[in-house]
Amino acid sequence: MTAAAMPLHGLRVLDLATLFAGPLAATLLGDFGADVIKVEHPSRPDPSRTHGPAKDGIGLWWKLLGRNKRAVTLDLSAPGGRETLLRLAASSDVVIENFRPGTLEKWRLGWEELSTANPRLVLARVTGFGQFGPYAHRPGFGTLAEAMSGFAAVTGEPDAPPTLPPFGLADSIAALATAYAVMTALAARAATGRGQVVDMAIIEPILTVLGPQPLWYDQLGYVQPRSGNRSRNNAPRNVYRTADGCWVAVSTSAQSVAERVMRLVGRPDLIHEPWFATGSGRADHADVLDEAVGGWIARRSRAEALAAFEKAEAAIAPVYDIRDVMDDPQYRALDTVTEVPDPELGVLRMQNVLFRLSETPGAIRWTGRPHGADTDAVLAELGLSPADITALRSQGAL
Repeated sequence: MTAAAMPLHGLRVLDLATLFAGPLAATLLGDFGADVIKVEHPSRPDPSRTHGPAKDGIGLWWKLLGRNKRAVTLDLSAPGGRETLLRLAASSDVVIENFRPGTLEKWRLGWEELSTANPRLVLARVTGFGQFGPYAHRPGFGTLAEAMSGFAAVTGEPDAPPTLPPFGLADSIAALATAYAVMTALAARAATGRGQVVDMAIIEPILTVLGPQPLWYDQLGYVQPRSGNRSRNNAPRNVYRTADGCWVAVSTSAQSVAERVMRLVGRPDLIHEPWFATGSGRADHADVLDEAVGGWIARRSRAEALAAFEKAEAAIAPVYDIRDVMDDPQYRALDTVTEVPDPELGVLRMQNVLFRLSETPGAIRWTGRPHGADTDAVLAELGLSPADITALRSQGAL
């Protein structure tokens, strides 16, 4: 897939952000053809380059997060760096940043200066708490959003502490929201001819995906408790251990599926109980339903349980770790984890682009590039001569 055939070809994005929501939003745009220029400090690169496991001293997370981006170094606080950034912004469509509010303004690179350089620019500002309010200037990370949104409070067993996810959940949700917000702002620009500011607070998108908790509390005073793997909305819904020591997950959000499950496990009598007719009624009797389903599954291997549920058209899935994911035939059919050549590490397997388009699909054109690898090429495109670039380096701007 050539870049010219991709749906976001011609869109230029400056990624000034680090760790992780802003950079991932830029990655999502780059996956569908945007020319993403990753701008990093000359001596303090994006920390994701050294987060997590590395191979031969090369961070693997960066290979994913930095894919489809050209890597440039620029010290935005240096005079030469500021002027160069403004020149880049003048020929760009989107800037994504996650500095604390006021930092770009301190460098005279705030919305006033950027929009003067390019009135069509969209500036996406991704911070923990947003651009205003009493917490705006606090350091903000996804972990804090997972705690403050109510996610941790409802996650875990009822008699155990609140549970945080072992990965960047809030950051990833905010990245998806930011990419959507950027495309919305670009659609508005098509109508008005002017860009605008996207103010993305990481504490907000995760609250949205938690569902109607604010509404429940507002109207009923109801505070959702921790319920482990059970749901307060329906049952049976849990993970169950099989005879061969594996785990499977069962969901019965639909009434018809709940009835099929109970017939399958030999308890059709429960279907006729008055409380079985609603999801909340079943949730109130989860002990009875879990005993029936869990006992039936415990006497069968994972393969036997999966086959029986599939035959009965009941919803079940194995609980996978990453080894299972990499070997699963459905993921393989979808090419969800795809092979990408990398000049430093050879062929890498990583998550493919987020969705499939029938006519203008996205693609991974390259993996995360070395720090500053494309600085000279990008600046040359701006019209800077080799002497200009050398001068900027001597000033410490690159």
